[in-house]
Amino acid sequence: MAERFARGGRLVAFGATPVARSDARHVAVEFVHPVIVGKRALPAIGLAAEGGDLLPQARAVCEADDVAVAFGCDEGGEGAAIARDAIALARERGCLTIAFGEDSGAEWEFTPPGDLDAFVRQELIETLYHMLWELVHVFFDHRGLLEGREARQVHDPGASSFLYPFLSESQTDLESVVADVRSSVLLKAEEIGALREQTLTDNRAELTAAAAALGRSFEAGGRLLCFGNGGSATDAMDVAADFRVRLPDGTGEPRRALDLTEDTSIITAIANDVGIEAIFQRQIIAHGRARDAAIALSTSGNSLNIIDALAEARRREVLTIAMVGYDGGRIASQALADHVIVTRSQHIPRIQEAQASAYHVLRELVELADWSPVEPPPE
Repeated sequence: MAERFARGGRLVAFGATPVARSDARHVAVEFVHPVIVGKRALPAIGLAAEGGDLLPQARAVCEADDVAVAFGCDEGGEGAAIARDAIALARERGCLTIAFGEDSGAEWEFTPPGDLDAFVRQELIETLYHMLWELVHVFFDHRGLLEGREARQVHDPGASSFLYPFLSESQTDLESVVADVRSSVLLKAEEIGALREQTLTDNRAELTAAAAALGRSFEAGGRLLCFGNGGSATDAMDVAADFRVRLPDGTGEPRRALDLTEDTSIITAIANDVGIEAIFQRQIIAHGRARDAAIALSTSGNSLNIIDALAEARRREVLTIAMVGYDGGRIASQALADHVIVTRSQHIPRIQEAQASAYHVLRELVELADWSPVEPPPE
């Protein structure tokens, strides 16, 4: 992948189904807007069903030096067939092809092991493409690792040294660099496993309470309003997609959910004419009703447009749920949502991966939780 980027190629991600679309959008935004300090933006685009048939989009975009990544190849049905056709077209064009799922026709296939729950599979796939994104920068910056590029004696990793200390090593000993990369992959795998456990264990009571309150909202005819910025916007897409259908095992009921990140015309109009801080607040004004619920995703817990939207939701007596990272930021310290789930990490990709586990569990708990009204405290 790094060699393709070095030759001027781009990443083109495909997602034909709602869930696959959220992953295609997520991997694209990570490459275009890197959160690793000091890393350059790499060109990427996500193609999904809202742009029409996927194959005409692929024909318009894919070129020989590009990297084509397909999601949903193992979901079954028409979406999987479309993803496989897109991979075949990209391969004919000379793209490097990657797919998450078996029998895709891609040169590289990554498939989670065993007969896993669909939610768990998606969580592992998100971790894997985050890892690819991080490691592409390692190889891209180490010129000696790439074909046709000369090694330099020392590379200065700058502000990202705390994440990848081995970037400062001499590029003449490339075997050592690759060995350190392998070790880094294993350490990050351990890190996300521990972080998922922390998120679900520490927030168990809060997740259960949030699920019960959300269930009562749905029972009253309410809807779930989902929003976030950047990678968290793609997670909001995934939350909405998960609630709109039954659980992966076929149980539960489809729930009413709106994705407030979806309409780019509304978002860009508000951002241009009013300000970026209002892009979700204005939509809460338009859609929020007393029986509704809102879920906000933020890695920092400090994004002003998230805070303003949560405040507007409270004014309208909308149930509010927030999933945040770091120490929870203002949202946690000032209790700006009715239910706050904190993932305690400073590494944004790991936060997003653990948050995916949390909102998947929330989706399942809505179907399992006791929706009985909360008894008022005695006078």
